[in-house]
Amino acid sequence: MKRMAKKSKATIQVKAAWILQELDELYPQTKTALDWETPFQLLVATILSAQCTDKRVNMVTPLLFSRWPDAKAMAKANQEDLEEAVRSTGFFRNKAKNILGTAKRILETHNGEVPDEMNALTDLPGVARKTANCVLGTAFGKKEGIVVDTHVGRLARRMGLTPEKDPIKVERALMELFPQDSWIRLSHLFIDHGRAVCPARKAKCEECSLAKSCDKIL
Repeated sequence: MKRMAKKSKATIQVKAAWILQELDELYPQTKTALDWETPFQLLVATILSAQCTDKRVNMVTPLLFSRWPDAKAMAKANQEDLEEAVRSTGFFRNKAKNILGTAKRILETHNGEVPDEMNALTDLPGVARKTANCVLGTAFGKKEGIVVDTHVGRLARRMGLTPEKDPIKVERALMELFPQDSWIRLSHLFIDHGRAVCPARKAKCEECSLAKSCDKIL
């Protein structure tokens, strides 16, 4: 962190531009790993992905959405049935409660349609800024922020882009470094690289094309 503090913002911006170029070349087809067909399904899948792998969520959502495909249907679900349907994603009681509450709020306040504004999304039960950014960017193509999950935060720190650990502060730092037209795909790129090459443990530094600029191994 001390080394990073000595770097000028301009120097870090040059590094950020290079990182984006490298990741774009490595993962040209990057996109969310969650399976979805409608904004509501993406919203629910993202809520379920908290403390759970996307792979596990994708195993749960086909049956879930076959029973309750939209907000109108989900709002009528029995909470215990919903809890059982999402049990394997962990924290299932809280997730079921939030999904049910969100479905009802969308039905009552937004005519059954997922809102496409940050304030309206974060007003929904269980929807914080990360989830809202995911839905706004992926479902609506709105570049209002950057999704910061554990992969994004870890890579941002390892690559010397920010020393921050708070997701909101990490997001703010990345938004200052990367052009707005890259914000949606940036999180997908970081997540892809975090999963494939730079996990929390046993990072494959010898295989990493970003290694020469990574503070982790400098």
